[in-house]
Amino acid sequence: MTGSAVVSKDEACACIVSSLAWNLRLFYWGNEMTFQRTVIALLVLIVAGLGAIGYVEWKIAVQARTLKAFVEGYVFNEAVLACEQAKSATPFKWNGGKSTSVIGLNSVKLDKYTVSASYTLVADSVYCDYDPIKRTAGIGSSFLERE
Repeated sequence: MTGSAVVSKDEACACIVSSLAWNLRLFYWGNEMTFQRTVIALLVLIVAGLGAIGYVEWKIAVQARTLKAFVEGYVFNEAVLACEQAKSATPFKWNGGKSTSVIGLNSVKLDKYTVSASYTLVADSVYCDYDPIKRTAGIGSSFLERE
């Protein structure tokens, strides 16, 4: 046999053990890299998910503000008219009042199925709560006097 080398049994075992150790080392590093890549991919997915949740929450908040502004604009004229016509010891004068402001649309959850909405106006320290559902106004000079 030309070109063949005679290898002792010890050398062959050492070569096999060395080769096996190298393969195990590569296998170990491969698993570690796979684990690291998996953790990084999960972190990227978590960050992307949180970003998507934030975006959806922002879009819903913008739509809610738009809807609230639309409802307040729709109810405003009715509220002023009902508050000026409401019977009270302290008259409510929106037109001609020195200090007027709109507190806005508020809601109170009375029980599990009932939500009471009110639109609050203030004119010269006299508060008026207008109920857009019942179309009635209640006047009081402080929160405790109002219904």
